[in-house]
Amino acid sequence: MWLNDKQVTDSAVDNYREVLLSTRPNYIVIDGLFEETKLDEVTSVLQQPHHWQTQQHTYSALYVDSTEWQNTHNDERFVQRDVWCRDSASANIAQAFLSFLRGDEFMSLLSRIFNVHLTDKNVANSSINTNYFRLAARDFVKQHADDSPGRKVCMLLYLNKGWSHNAGGELGFIGDEGNQPITIAPLYNRCVLFDPSSTGSEHWVEKLNAEYTNQYRYNVTSWYWSK
Repeated sequence: MWLNDKQVTDSAVDNYREVLLSTRPNYIVIDGLFEETKLDEVTSVLQQPHHWQTQQHTYSALYVDSTEWQNTHNDERFVQRDVWCRDSASANIAQAFLSFLRGDEFMSLLSRIFNVHLTDKNVANSSINTNYFRLAARDFVKQHADDSPGRKVCMLLYLNKGWSHNAGGELGFIGDEGNQPITIAPLYNRCVLFDPSSTGSEHWVEKLNAEYTNQYRYNVTSWYWSK
């Protein structure tokens, strides 16, 4: 129901694995991985103004409160964005998609691509590792690494229909030393998968350009473990 069958054939998966192993960091970009009509329903829920809460992280502590945030130097702040709150009965389609991303079908697909067995068996609260986020022009995600012990796959899925190439918001990877950083535009139904332990996987998000003050950059972020 959620996946685009043309993008998950055996030959497609073999190609994804080949590309993944040939890049630094180990990453792939898959456009059109999901059924667009279903994503349209999800996006309509996310564009409602409620059910969003500001989230702020520093390099020394996650989920800081407003007092800690104000007392932290700008150089130590690395995330300010909105996170979607799962508290709405009217948002069933959006919740169903998050559940699918942590279900057997999708995790099996990722396991095939990365040639590793992914499981939530030992993940205390798997649901917090898959959620929707949005960034406005005031927000930021600075350079950081996602290489927690046992974390094998990071997924980013963009939900920005008609995204302007002038809007900013590109994902950036450090990439190979001596080469230019890798940048990826946050286009609608574009999925980025990467190995957070691979060389050059430190990443960030380019800030939205100031003229797009009334626009949000939407995405799903999901992390997966092997043990």
